Amino acid sequence: MAIFYLGLAIIGTLIPYAAFVPWLLLNGVNIPQFFSDMMANPISIFAWLDVIVAAIALIGFIIHDGQKNQVKWRFIAIVGTLGVGVSCGLPLYLYLRERQCSAEQIRK
Repeated sequence: MAIFYLGLAIIGTLIPYAAFVPWLLLNGVNIPQFFSDMMANPISIFAWLDVIVAAIALIGFIIHDGQKNQVKWRFIAIVGTLGVGVSCGLPLYLYLRERQCSAEQIRK
């Protein structure tokens, strides 16, 4: 199952950046333009707010569950969430957690 989560983390990085990189090449690092495009219409506002709430919930989950289960490298999943989004951070955390659980079962 771990390889499945890792694959999703990779896909969850590539797909969002496939949309973002062309915008970045066209506009450069233009923060005002980014926020203008982000708030272009009600549906884009809806999507961004959904992602922001999901990212906050995911970071809280990673911190809490990661401490409880002593998941090593959990901060990488937080970086993935902040740098890419939930599409990277969630499967990356699940991969790290699954990998650790598998390693613990082997040691027993």
